[in-house]
Amino acid sequence: MRRIPILAGVAAAFLLGTATAAHSQSLGDRLKRRAKEAAERTVEQRVDKNTTEATNAALDKGENTVKCAATDKKCIDNAKKAGKQVVTDDNAGATGAANAAPTSGGGAVKAKASVNTGKDFTPGTRVLFATDFKSDEIGDFPRRLELKSGNMEVADVGGTRYLRITSAGAKVDIPLPEVLPEMFTMEFDLLPVGGYVQYMYFTDQEDERAYMVFSPWDAGIIGPNSYSVRSKFAENDEKQIVPVQIMADGKYVKVYVNGVRVANAPNADIGRSKIIRFEINADAEKPVLIGNLRVAAGGKDLYKALSESGRVTTEGIFFDTNSDKIRSESAPALKEIGDMLAQHPELKIRIEGHTDNVGNADANLTLSEKRALAVKAYLVNNLSVDASRLSSKGFGASKPVADNTSDEGRQKNRRVELVKM
Repeated sequence: MRRIPILAGVAAAFLLGTATAAHSQSLGDRLKRRAKEAAERTVEQRVDKNTTEATNAALDKGENTVKCAATDKKCIDNAKKAGKQVVTDDNAGATGAANAAPTSGGGAVKAKASVNTGKDFTPGTRVLFATDFKSDEIGDFPRRLELKSGNMEVADVGGTRYLRITSAGAKVDIPLPEVLPEMFTMEFDLLPVGGYVQYMYFTDQEDERAYMVFSPWDAGIIGPNSYSVRSKFAENDEKQIVPVQIMADGKYVKVYVNGVRVANAPNADIGRSKIIRFEINADAEKPVLIGNLRVAAGGKDLYKALSESGRVTTEGIFFDTNSDKIRSESAPALKEIGDMLAQHPELKIRIEGHTDNVGNADANLTLSEKRALAVKAYLVNNLSVDASRLSSKGFGASKPVADNTSDEGRQKNRRVELVKM
């Protein structure tokens, strides 16, 4: 669905609605909602063009810049004392020189002096998708993404590669190897541009679920029935590439942009699927940039999650089909459990196995018991956990957390849970 640029405002939404009056009522409702969203942002998102151009000109003169790690206060202070422009980079060393990176169509890109990613953001450990576009040819569409509409290409911007989008209503999907788990994190860099709003979905049911929204100044989560949890992260700066971090645990979703927590939503129904969809609005003069994509299962501190609710569904423990044999890719998730137990010697847990409802109920119960016992044995034999701190139990399909009528639901029901004793 094509989104309406902010600067077009309510008038564009009205004209579009008039031109498509013969469409279904549901389409009309969606357009009205988009127009309302645009109107709400118009006041706070106006750009003073002359001020922006003056700022860009001043930055363009700053050829001698120093790149410092965002946490390296000494590097930043020394650079400022020397009268140099500071560019912060979480991956930079304590000192180093770098030129400010210009965008291909939007002037100079600059970063804020410091980035606080939020103490409670914990990246997931089992990577589902990651790319920095280094394996793609410049000028090509990236091979690992799926184009739905619009114009976009891989571009080099100041030595870093980005997906550069240059058309309104562009859509691109990140294909995932599995349905997103209940607990996941997502990280990427974004250059949003003035005059447009960018959207991101975790399902192709775009207007039935909550979704992410980004402008150059505010961001957050919006959805059906006027659902809105968002706030500002910047003051009228459309030339800034910002890090975006998303941490989801069921319907509890937190969003950070440039270190500012812009959304802390306990009830965001974002859904789950095997794709993540960007819907981008841009043009050739104001391209949007997206880079350094990473999607991973897990994310919330395991001990914290267990302490808060008394139980937690693990991510990343896999078994052979219809078997209690643990697959090798489960090692990182099992090590995380072992590390938690080592760090908290007073903690005792019960390991619970659960299945979907496919097949014989008695066989499912037996399988769930064997799988729970296999996890216990792995922790004892491979990670030296005291067996007296662990117990195991299988429940078969008796405690579903989702509908067993869909592949996604059955996948959620096939799980291992930890319960605090």
